[in-house]
Amino acid sequence: MNDELDQLHERMLVARCQVGDAAAFAELVGRYQARLQYFLRRTFGDGGATSSVDDLLQEVWLDVYRSLSQLRDASAFPAWVYRIARNRAYAALRNTKHTESIEAAAECESPADESQDDYSEQDARLVHECLSEMTQEHREVLVLRFLEGMNYEHIADVVGCGVGTVRSRLHYAKKALRAAVDGRRKV
Repeated sequence: MNDELDQLHERMLVARCQVGDAAAFAELVGRYQARLQYFLRRTFGDGGATSSVDDLLQEVWLDVYRSLSQLRDASAFPAWVYRIARNRAYAALRNTKHTESIEAAAECESPADESQDDYSEQDARLVHECLSEMTQEHREVLVLRFLEGMNYEHIADVVGCGVGTVRSRLHYAKKALRAAVDGRRKV
């Protein structure tokens, strides 16, 4: 029930933003800022330059502000905002002539998630280390699915591919992550 109320509240925030409510926009930024920053760092990396991710994030929020009135379905906001972030990150990578993503920053704070109390801090650190060594496509779908809790359809919207491709990428990404974690634990 709380999840449904939260989603309803978010849709109302989006509607308020679309009519020019600055406080509602500030609340949306507050809800997504740390999560988008984490997504950009984990998925695309920044070579340790915090300012580059922060600058990229400001550009994302400017794009969101400019085009929010065009969003027809307020419930699509999460996938829509991540798609904007992803597109901005790819544009930045192209502009700097990087063909592969850069390793994610080691000192990156993850948004709190109380549902993962079964794992130790060391386990989480190991997973994040292994995650940063994976391919960009694998990191991206894992972060969106397991850290952001997006369903397959929303992930497909964000990454611009079909649901079947998302399922396939997730399958191979989980397999690769499992192998990397197991390999590190044996050492």
